[in-house]
Amino acid sequence: MAKQITLAQHVRLLLTWLDAANPRTDHEIAMRIMKIGEEFGEVVSAYIGVTGQNPRKGVSATHAELTGELCDVIIAAMSALATVAGGPEDAEKILSTHIAARYPRLLRLLDAA
Repeated sequence: MAKQITLAQHVRLLLTWLDAANPRTDHEIAMRIMKIGEEFGEVVSAYIGVTGQNPRKGVSATHAELTGELCDVIIAAMSALATVAGGPEDAEKILSTHIAARYPRLLRLLDAA
């Protein structure tokens, strides 16, 4: 069985590789943030392909391709967050705090429904 890799482990290795290839200049940081948009575009393309919305292409993508692209958005966003936050562990703390701050509102919305 393959070893489970956490998002933080993957992002740490990814940032090591990115930092070696492209040092963290203001431009590089902007590129890492814009990568989220590029990956989102790939999600849109996959969704169009899954639903066959392009009549010229018909159904041209699979559910697995769509979910893979969604995962790429998460990785790109976490990598950008880790780049500006100081590292993967800091990014995880920020994300956890962000989620915790919004969770009570979500519970209230569900109670009101």
